[in-house]
Amino acid sequence: MILGVGLDLVPIARVEAMLARHGRRAAERLFSPGERADCDGRAEPAQHYAARFAAKEAVLKALGVPSGLRWVEIEVRTADRGRPLLILSGAAAAAAARRGVAAQHVSLTHAGGMAAAVVVLESGT
Repeated sequence: MILGVGLDLVPIARVEAMLARHGRRAAERLFSPGERADCDGRAEPAQHYAARFAAKEAVLKALGVPSGLRWVEIEVRTADRGRPLLILSGAAAAAAARRGVAAQHVSLTHAGGMAAAVVVLESGT
C-alpha cells in the first residue's frame, strides 16, 4: 500500500548559484560525502546536485516533513546501472519507521534547466 508520494522540481541554475556563492559549506550541509563524490565526479555536477535536492524535498513531502531532520539524513546514491537509491538515517529513518515504510522508490530527471524527483513510499502490506 502506498503511504506517501512526493514530487519536487528545482531550477538547476538556483543550485549552481548556491554552490558558487556558498561553496563546500553549503554542499556539506545539504549532501552526504557519498553524494558529493558522486555529483562532483560528473561532467555537470550542478544538475546532479539539483536532482538530489529535489529528491530530498520529495522525501520530506512523502514523509510529512518530520521535525529534527537534517538534510544529510536523506541520501540519494547511485545503485546498479545508474538507478537512484534512497538511504535514510537518523530522524528520516525514524519517521519512515513510524509510518511503516517497508519500501521506497525514487526517480530523478533533469532537462531544460530543471531537475525533478518523484518519491513513493510503500508499506509491507
